[in-house]
Amino acid sequence: MIQNSIVIVGGGLAGLIAAIHLKNNNYNVLVIEKNEFPKHKVCGEYISNEVLPYLKSLSLNISDLKPSVISKMEFSTAKGKIISGHLPLGGFGISRYELDNYLYQKAIGNGCQIIQDNVENIVFDNDEFTITTSNGSIFTSEIVIGAFGKRSNIDLKLHRNFIQKKSPWLAVKAHYSGIFPNDLVGLHNFEGGYCGVSKVENNAINICYLANYETFKKYKNIEEFESEVVYKNPNLKVIFEKSKLLFEKPLTISQISFEKKNAVENHILMIGDTAGLIHPLCGNGMAMAIHSAKIVSELVIQFFDNKISSRKNLEEKYTQEWNNNFKQRLATGRFLSKILQKEKLAAFLMQLMVIFPNILPKIIKKTHGKPII
Repeated sequence: MIQNSIVIVGGGLAGLIAAIHLKNNNYNVLVIEKNEFPKHKVCGEYISNEVLPYLKSLSLNISDLKPSVISKMEFSTAKGKIISGHLPLGGFGISRYELDNYLYQKAIGNGCQIIQDNVENIVFDNDEFTITTSNGSIFTSEIVIGAFGKRSNIDLKLHRNFIQKKSPWLAVKAHYSGIFPNDLVGLHNFEGGYCGVSKVENNAINICYLANYETFKKYKNIEEFESEVVYKNPNLKVIFEKSKLLFEKPLTISQISFEKKNAVENHILMIGDTAGLIHPLCGNGMAMAIHSAKIVSELVIQFFDNKISSRKNLEEKYTQEWNNNFKQRLATGRFLSKILQKEKLAAFLMQLMVIFPNILPKIIKKTHGKPII
């Protein structure tokens, strides 16, 4: 049995950022990640510039990865009507393959311990966590941070409410070569779903869409679904037909849940998608994951410095900070999703945005945060 101060379950974006932050402050950090690095993930791969000051404070120079620089957005309804606007803060496009691997190398270089294993169970007893893995390892720690993604077997073990419900959503993602503006992120609606399009590093186009499973399963394969459903948005039809698949085949993930999640479960501090998932049409889940890592790291440091007097206070403060920063953004995402799934309401919203073009920047601000310092 190995004792650690802090165990982070999951080595994705949020988990690695938290590990780097805590290790930079001289804490003993163990990250348990089930996958090898590097690895492609189903993700929109657009990040708002709101995170750049924080990343720089951790000595993370994302510009070294040559991301695309994004300043504009374009939105279209299922019938193809377009409205465009500028992103108030701007953003950048970077693949999870490159970004996660960069963070992994930085974490290792900073002295974080990262092991590849699958966590089977997390038990809290006598103010201490016991973490068991598939390989038979047992770890104990005072703090556990949950960064195990959208859904996991750990969610089942914890009896989290959202995991008990079937979700109607699946996601498909791939990289393509083709013609698409370097400075644009496109968010395109189609019947029963949404599609995000933007450039990442090396001039690749990332196309990632969310689809209703009931609609999707009517078709034999992804190609038929795209041809019969996605292409009905003429903007998406043009993008796909002018692009060439760079992957052997698209990546898919099912049972994506946008149900409300608790930021703390069984005394585990949840970050990133583990704590809450924003609808892709809001296009900013990666920035939220990074911000949540900052919040949890700062509070854990205060806890170890005895500036937070008890675990109860730590959990209350983290829940409050999560809600203050993300609750409204998540609610806006759910609200917009409901509108866009109803054709008449979506058309009415588009008409309003054409008449009052300032509405779009206001919607963007509702789903994006201020610069994180």
